[in-house]
Amino acid sequence: MGSHDHHGHHQHARGDHAHDHGHDHGRGHVHAPANFGKAFAIGISLNTALVVAEAVCGYIGNSTALLADAGHNLSDVLGLVVAWGASIAARRAPSGRFTYGFRASTILAALANAVFLLVATGAIGWEAILRLREPEPVAGVTVMVVAGIGILINGFTAMLFASGRKDDINIEGAYLHMAADAAVSLGVVMSAALIIWTGWLWLDPVTSLVICATILWSTTSLLRGSIDMSMAAAPKGTDLAAIRAFLLARPGVSGIHDLHVWPISTTETALTCHLVMSIGAGDAFLIETSQLLRASFRIGHTTLQVETHPDNGCALAPDDVV
Repeated sequence: MGSHDHHGHHQHARGDHAHDHGHDHGRGHVHAPANFGKAFAIGISLNTALVVAEAVCGYIGNSTALLADAGHNLSDVLGLVVAWGASIAARRAPSGRFTYGFRASTILAALANAVFLLVATGAIGWEAILRLREPEPVAGVTVMVVAGIGILINGFTAMLFASGRKDDINIEGAYLHMAADAAVSLGVVMSAALIIWTGWLWLDPVTSLVICATILWSTTSLLRGSIDMSMAAAPKGTDLAAIRAFLLARPGVSGIHDLHVWPISTTETALTCHLVMSIGAGDAFLIETSQLLRASFRIGHTTLQVETHPDNGCALAPDDVV
């Protein structure tokens, strides 16, 4: 299968593309974008309402912790919008110069999402530090009620994305944010309860700073993952040594070089490789190898170049030459 579908049948490019895409998500993930469209819509609606409620109540109730939670939720809404847009763009058929379609937009979305979070964190952290110097009274009960609603909304939204988080870094980003939000809202409830009980006003900005630290911690893995993908690093969990061994073990293959594995999008992986085969190879060999790579290593787009003489690939043979 792989990209040989495209080589062989140009007139069916659109159909094959959709067919390929269905397989690439494989094993329980066939309709990922369709399923999660609903989750994105629900998540965005609920969280937008929550942001408005928290911002208004945080402002009226004079709570930086609640404002921090509103900021965190706002960055999540933006992140969800970006991730949803990317998952829709990823399904567009290739056209013109964009020979892979818009699949790489999912990688850019994950990167933008991480940057959003870092900016929001900086702004909220700054406000909290100013508050530490001059603590102000906080409407504890209001804060507790609104943050309590936040726990329910974020917990529910996180559950919507839980099933897809292993397959797509954008879904994982949405899940991480929502799960962190539920924990953050719980922290706000506890801090408001303590302020009511003890009268320690400094607890509010301190909670806000703890929230900022939580966001930073959860964002670093998203940032690292999306930067790796932007750099065309082989996706996490890809065993390059096993792929190399698998290709070398294929019948008739005496050597391989120029093996490249990279992400086309947050859910799809491509592979190119040169195989040295003195007997040459027919379509059946290429199709079977692509199918095995798809089944064993989740590689959806395989392109193999066969060389019948070991010296033909000399110029490209060393692995340190791209």
